[in-house]
Amino acid sequence: MKDSIVRKITNSSKRKSLYHFTRVRNLPSIAHLNALYAPNEVDPTLSDGRRIARREIQYQGHPLVANAHLRISEQMMDPGTTLHQFYHHLDQHVFLWPTQRDCLKMLEMYSRREPDEAFAVLQLDAYSLIYDYYDAVKLSKYDSGSSPRFPHRCSYRKSLRMFLPVDQFEKVSAHDVPTKPSEIREVLVEDQVRNLSRYLQAIYGINASDVKVSWGQYARSFTEFTNESPDS
Repeated sequence: MKDSIVRKITNSSKRKSLYHFTRVRNLPSIAHLNALYAPNEVDPTLSDGRRIARREIQYQGHPLVANAHLRISEQMMDPGTTLHQFYHHLDQHVFLWPTQRDCLKMLEMYSRREPDEAFAVLQLDAYSLIYDYYDAVKLSKYDSGSSPRFPHRCSYRKSLRMFLPVDQFEKVSAHDVPTKPSEIREVLVEDQVRNLSRYLQAIYGINASDVKVSWGQYARSFTEFTNESPDS
């Protein structure tokens, strides 16, 4: 069952990889730790409500930057979930994009908001990562941390129900969870992804000198990333 679910999710040629968006200045720490950590795993004080501004922190002696939360309107929330609960839940996960197209949208948004900051994208093998972290993986039909401009026009409300455990994929039929692979907008992993080099396929937006020598082979330009065909 586990293998069949993961294969179904990653069957499309456009969904063979997962993408993690980060800042170039986070890469030396990510490479040294060989891991991605959820904000709450790094520092629980980061998850005390909405993070209005980005935070520079230390983890095991290595610097990392945690992004600010986007402001989510109360109108977007399900009555059974508070904004505080929702932000805290987001911070308990590592976020991955299942398509190049969705990650590119994230890159473009942050590049406009922070034009002086350098960003990078890690491309990871989807099948092996989801399989290895199966019990910790959740799927979302929506960009969960987004802040829709017109909440009253949205067909869903943000709640903890929208994060579907991967072992429930195609078992749960509800309007606010993905019911087929093409509806998966986010892949979340609870707490951390360790042994990152096992899954690493490429790092876009950097030079080889931006990371430790053993990761230099994965360095790619954003031109290569944006020249890929659109995902579905």
